[in-house]
Amino acid sequence: MLLHMKSGNGKQRYNVRIMSSMMICDSDITPDPTPSEMIKEFYKCMNEKNVKRLENYLAKDCFFEDYSFPKPFSGKKEVSRFLKQLTAGMGPNVEFRVSHIYEGDDDLIAGVNWHLEWKNKQVPFTRGCSLYRLTREGERLTIRNAQVFVESPIKPGDLFLVLLKIVTSLFDAFPEATEWFFRSQKMIVQVLLKIYSMFLVPFISPIVSFYVNLGKVIVQFVSIALKILEWCYRFFTTTEN
Repeated sequence: MLLHMKSGNGKQRYNVRIMSSMMICDSDITPDPTPSEMIKEFYKCMNEKNVKRLENYLAKDCFFEDYSFPKPFSGKKEVSRFLKQLTAGMGPNVEFRVSHIYEGDDDLIAGVNWHLEWKNKQVPFTRGCSLYRLTREGERLTIRNAQVFVESPIKPGDLFLVLLKIVTSLFDAFPEATEWFFRSQKMIVQVLLKIYSMFLVPFISPIVSFYVNLGKVIVQFVSIALKILEWCYRFFTTTEN
């Protein structure tokens, strides 16, 4: 994919067009926007948790692939539901910080580097990049296809290279089994998911619920303890004065 790059003043051109680091700023949907402007508005709505307005940036046949999930989200309704859950999970203080926005030659492709921040502090393991293919609906650009890649919290390092060598060696040693595996991988994944939902979920869900509730109790206890310490500090400070 060929990309162009221009400096902030727009006079010099390079191989990639890149927008400077920014927090998403306020603006309305404008007619005939550039991909960069449209993507900035999209992330602005994400930060505002404005789900209804987010729907304006989705094409009817929108296809959204977040590789943290086993299946893509297909159709405007399903993608909207996912974005609603995402923005709800972000809470009131987490926002997307857009580092760079890249545009393609045909003005219908955009790439974004981003991470999440909580009160201007970067959240660990939340770096990611997204690739968007846009389409025109009247005078507006909408997202037709999205691919999202998120940083993995697991950093295997050299172990990944060792495992890669082992796996590729097995592929070469058993080519027929490898070809069958690639032809049947979707079926295998579906079978594994069914096994997981039938046998593991009934045992895992109560354990997860217990630890979630325990975490809530601990948070409440710590909050009360901090309030007591704050009250004691203020009391003794006032007494000394």
